[in-house]
Amino acid sequence: MFDTMTLTKATAGFCGAFLVFLLGKWVAEELYHVDAHGEASYVIEVADAGGASDEPEVDFATLMAEADVEKGAKVFRKCSACHKIDGTDATGPHLDGVVGREQGGVAGFGYSSALGGLSDVWTPEHLNDFLTKPSAYAPGTSMSFAGLKKIGDRVDLIAYLDSLGN
Repeated sequence: MFDTMTLTKATAGFCGAFLVFLLGKWVAEELYHVDAHGEASYVIEVADAGGASDEPEVDFATLMAEADVEKGAKVFRKCSACHKIDGTDATGPHLDGVVGREQGGVAGFGYSSALGGLSDVWTPEHLNDFLTKPSAYAPGTSMSFAGLKKIGDRVDLIAYLDSLGN
């Protein structure tokens, strides 16, 4: 079996490793001490930071009136991987004539149940909500696009799509 010398070496190895672990823990606590000592030296008081925005809220209709079709054509490049504007479907349905079209209304296109079950019309407001985050507008949609964060990009894209007509 084991002789006394082997047992002593194994015990010493274990104790040595445990000692190195404890010393490492002590050094780490000294270097990265997270507890606060005393009171804060400088406190910044904020009246009400909840929901405050530097940008004034602008009416959606005003934004649509100021939309830039040329910029919308550039934003459409993000959509062109899956959508066409020549009346043919690709991975997604064609988008020419989408403004004013019934949601899920392209005949012959295999919509997901989330979009196929919608029974409204694609108004600029609906398109804006959808383009913000498609998965939030229609949970379960097969469209994997994350959405357009900037309202300016969305209204420019909607204006561009509206300019295409049918």
